[in-house]
Amino acid sequence: MDSKISFKDLLKIAVTELRDLTTVSNPDFRLEQAEFNDSQKEWDIVVSFLVQNSNLKKSVFEIPSFNLEYERIYKRLKISSQKEVLGLYMFEN
Repeated sequence: MDSKISFKDLLKIAVTELRDLTTVSNPDFRLEQAEFNDSQKEWDIVVSFLVQNSNLKKSVFEIPSFNLEYERIYKRLKISSQKEVLGLYMFEN
């Protein structure tokens, strides 16, 4: 198989790989970036999704808009032309 993997398929592969990283019932997975590396025959993608916010403040003095229940995180994955995940990397916003 060559680079003819659809963006929808790339997202499905990423969701399968990443879904255990969140406990949110609807993590709203999004394909943020996808680039095919022709020389290595692999996709480099960035996917975002929601997780529980572990930095919730309990003080009554906190500004409500900064005390969100969920936060969006980003992960970078490399996927081969054979639809195999080759790597999962930290990604800075």
